[in-house]
Amino acid sequence: MPRRSLRWTAALAAATLAAALSVNGTAAAAPAPKIVVKDGATQPAFSYADAIREHVYVRSPLDGDGDGKRDLVNVDIVRPKESGRDLKVPVIMDASPYYDNLGRGNEGERKTYDAAGNPQKFPLFYDNYFVPRGYAFLAVDMAGTARSEGCPSTGGPSDVLGVKAVIDWLNGRGEAVTAAGTPVKASWTTGRTGMIGKSYDGTLANGVASTGVRGLETIVPISAISSWYDYSRMNGVKYANGYQPYLAEVVDTDPPAKCQAVRDAMGRAEEDETGDYNAYWATANYRHGTIGDVRNVRASVFAYHGLNDLNVKTDHFAEWWKGLAANGVRRKVWLSQTGHVDPFDIRRDQWVDTLHRWFDHELYKIDNDVLEQPRADVQLGPDRWVTQADWPARTLPVAVRPAADGSLGLKPAARGATGTFTDDAGTTGYGHPEQEMVADPTATLPYRLAYVSAPLPVDARLSGRPTANLRISLDKPAANLTALLVDYGTATRVDYLGPGSGIRTLATEDCHGESTAYDDACYRQTQIRTVTSDVNVVARGWMDAQNRVSLSRQTPLTPGKYYSVKWQDLAQDYVFAKGHRLALVLAGTDGDYNEDTPTGAKVTVDLAGSSVTVPVTAGPATADPSLVAPKGLTTWQGPARPVLPRQEKDLR
Repeated sequence: MPRRSLRWTAALAAATLAAALSVNGTAAAAPAPKIVVKDGATQPAFSYADAIREHVYVRSPLDGDGDGKRDLVNVDIVRPKESGRDLKVPVIMDASPYYDNLGRGNEGERKTYDAAGNPQKFPLFYDNYFVPRGYAFLAVDMAGTARSEGCPSTGGPSDVLGVKAVIDWLNGRGEAVTAAGTPVKASWTTGRTGMIGKSYDGTLANGVASTGVRGLETIVPISAISSWYDYSRMNGVKYANGYQPYLAEVVDTDPPAKCQAVRDAMGRAEEDETGDYNAYWATANYRHGTIGDVRNVRASVFAYHGLNDLNVKTDHFAEWWKGLAANGVRRKVWLSQTGHVDPFDIRRDQWVDTLHRWFDHELYKIDNDVLEQPRADVQLGPDRWVTQADWPARTLPVAVRPAADGSLGLKPAARGATGTFTDDAGTTGYGHPEQEMVADPTATLPYRLAYVSAPLPVDARLSGRPTANLRISLDKPAANLTALLVDYGTATRVDYLGPGSGIRTLATEDCHGESTAYDDACYRQTQIRTVTSDVNVVARGWMDAQNRVSLSRQTPLTPGKYYSVKWQDLAQDYVFAKGHRLALVLAGTDGDYNEDTPTGAKVTVDLAGSSVTVPVTAGPATADPSLVAPKGLTTWQGPARPVLPRQEKDLR
């Protein structure tokens, strides 16, 4: 074809194309990308396979490793390819110290990268499920771990403020650079961020929320710590020695010498020799600490906790929840009868659906029904869940009292009646294990006292934190004390002490979200693991009698003198079945959960001056009307009627 004809053909094609793309002589712009919402929920309208995968380094305000430079925190990002000028997307973030060591989730997944250093695999289902629905997902390496600089501080300032800096960057207040050192802005996001994660990850969410940082719209803390003192000890009794530097070393995969000085300082500061609370612990207290306080929380909270979690114990949730309620924070909760388990592995489909609607409401401001549902979902048995307006359920405080004949009832013991036990080393060197403490409550054993009720005439539900109130005398200046509430009666219960902390992992899988060759959305299914047993420890609590007045200062007891000692057991929600017997077991150092030195003191308990107050549901006030208070309890002393979610303050 002649060259002139080629030019003519090309011009004609160009003119035809221009005409096709014009309206009234103006080039028609491609429609701006947008999310798709149906029935109050975002729909998978974006390709996960084509999503942008990148990483940046956000500058922390702290120099945790003391090298003279502020630490850089690695942030791995996956977001819809359409996100940018015409589509600003919110962020779901899981900040963790575990991405290159222990891994995340029931299957221990780790992050993987391509040859250019960009992320290929993000652990868990959050990215697979939410990126197609118009969210960015960020997997943040906590300072001092994986590809981030610095040294871990086991819940301290560098942990929390390094993650907070990422929220600031997402909202235009912080600095970040590429691997080449080029400054980079998060121009693709609305800045609205939701944090989620289990255990340490959820703990970081609590910690960052407690700073009051703007842009953090919601958090979903799963089995999360709210005060690191309470993770290592309770009322002066230690769960572990040297735990703060130990965990910092576990999560730091750099050569040990790099952060050894930091860990040594932590070991000195945690003050294992006393078990007291001090200024060091205040730096890792998100309820009332020096870098965070529950009164600062602006974010809404959707919390989950296992009521039999003996890793992150239930006082973390209960005290955090109480502080959120006092501050009018919008909140929701799920509580299960398992141990340290993710709700994804308990009620998978319900969890994914509820979490989806929660993030849509809080981050995209979609008007759905997630806040119109009851605030609390509570598991009361292997296959029994109830919903209610709030947690704990409305209760009557019932004082049950030990008697000289070994019974437990509502009447005080006769004046002068006493019982004795010894805070001895037992078979573990750290006291007697619970199996020994709760064996045959009718037997006389030197290391414990056991008081048992008559068979219960009706089901009775405990909801909240029991309180032990003892009048004791020692023959030495100090003793550790244990108070257990026990259910004697055969039943099939969640096997929270067995393998999996209450779940069994199956060989089959199901999928939630979209997959690639490097990152699939499929996970092994699970089921609740049960055990049929004759006895169950329902609630536990410990106290160093020297800390009866103050957690920050020990006050030895004068031998032979009586003292009042009062403390709360761990939170619980549990049904004592009709015909079962409720028991109070008192002992010294707990060989299963205390790593403390028994004092050998003989403890004398004034039975007439001692009791345990049990918060018992009050019949019609609970959402489950089959559960009623024991007969004879007629005076309402519970909290005011719960405030419904739409009546609460919006603190954002």
